[in-house]
Amino acid sequence: MRGRHGMDPLSNFIFVIVFIILIVSMFVPIPYLYIAGLVLLFISYFRVFSRNSYKRNAENEVFMRIIRKPRVWFNTQRRDANIRKTHHLYKCPNCRQKIKVPKGKGRIMVRCPKCQTEFQKVS
Repeated sequence: MRGRHGMDPLSNFIFVIVFIILIVSMFVPIPYLYIAGLVLLFISYFRVFSRNSYKRNAENEVFMRIIRKPRVWFNTQRRDANIRKTHHLYKCPNCRQKIKVPKGKGRIMVRCPKCQTEFQKVS
């Protein structure tokens, strides 16, 4: 593998898609699905064994740029789900800033740390 590009996140993603396509093609008789999986497998191996690391890195950068927003959104949702176990999350009516308030405190006045707007919520 000396001088070869090797695995990167785009290659891993293509391998996962190939695996899913090949499993689905075993159970669902969709014409050319198996061939599409093999073509993607060839592309993935081509990327892994390529000596042109500059182009492969450029392709990977484009992929990472595309996948960045969905990844950030999912990470935010996961973080907020963990926070919701012990806190309520409210948005400021003025500036839309997320505010974390502990559960079980009753009716309280919440002050936004960003714009200093006060509003009443039940925690």
